[in-house]
Amino acid sequence: MSMFKTVIYWHKIFRSAEEPKRRIPLNKGMQITVAGHTVCIAHTSHGLKAISDRCPHNGFSLSKGWCTEDGKGMVCPLHRYAFEFEHGRARSGFAGACLVYPLEERADGLYLGIEKSVLKWFS
Repeated sequence: MSMFKTVIYWHKIFRSAEEPKRRIPLNKGMQITVAGHTVCIAHTSHGLKAISDRCPHNGFSLSKGWCTEDGKGMVCPLHRYAFEFEHGRARSGFAGACLVYPLEERADGLYLGIEKSVLKWFS
């Protein structure tokens, strides 16, 4: 039995789900920093997605790239590796995986979830 459990901490990142859609062009990303995490918020044909902004292959910013043609991933502009929004893994090549962050629309804004492991005794 584990002494740890995973908890999601929610952080408000925009006043509404429409705000990032106005600020981020379709099929592009925007870099934000939340609780020490640098995240790429992407405006895709499937809605807003959130993935780690750092390409695990060479550390380049994914927010400087673009969405895949099917809107299901983000392309690093340096070596053109594509990372899936669903699970963070690269479609090809030898790159590692990116962290994928949940987004939640609420009445007062758009929230980003960050998972943390905490001791069960203190939660």
